[in-house]
Amino acid sequence: MGIRENLASVQARICQALAKSGRQDQRVTLVAVSKYSTAEEVLEAASCGQRVFAENRVQSLLEKWKALEEYREQGVAVPDLTWHLIGHLQTNKVKYIVGKVDLIHSVDSIRLVEEINRVSAKKGVITNILLEVNVSGEESKSGISPEEIDSFVDAMGRFENVCLQGLMTMAPKGAEEKELREIFSRLYEKFIDKKCTMVHNVVMTYLSMGMSADFDVAIEEGANMIRVGHGIFL
Repeated sequence: MGIRENLASVQARICQALAKSGRQDQRVTLVAVSKYSTAEEVLEAASCGQRVFAENRVQSLLEKWKALEEYREQGVAVPDLTWHLIGHLQTNKVKYIVGKVDLIHSVDSIRLVEEINRVSAKKGVITNILLEVNVSGEESKSGISPEEIDSFVDAMGRFENVCLQGLMTMAPKGAEEKELREIFSRLYEKFIDKKCTMVHNVVMTYLSMGMSADFDVAIEEGANMIRVGHGIFL
């Protein structure tokens, strides 16, 4: 199947998962992960109505962003797209993406927030972030532990140019459905708990959980943002 058919299939799965969940809020943001795709394939997905895209690496994001700008300069009709960074972000790369991305999913330390805040203040913007939480406790994954969420959220109050928009997690590759549900439901509980936080720059809007293989379960357990790459582009 091509990109158009893949997008339709993903949207059908989203609708099925929402129906199965029975939840009242039916909004799910689909983030198309384009890390193995070309700028031309991004344009094809955009022509099908997809508007939110993400990259794992800063360099790849910058390359796609530049390529699409060059298309615009050549007169190609490129719609307004929203870009997210979902991979690990080093502090020395922050300066390259602030102002170009709408959301950074992978924030896992106060030191990183400090740098995002510093660069954002210098550029006169407010940068939206998600807190990456390593719910499964895998040593190979980034993210803070669920027990650290409260102190991290409390510390956000001192940053004027960063807005914490929610939480993100990645489940172990190949995990059984029971484990997936335990991981996703645990973070959903923390997400709901933090919604009543009275910190001026904390707005719990997004719960980013689920990828191509497991986003159905993530939606059933409360995700309102999913990250899909292979399910769209391959």
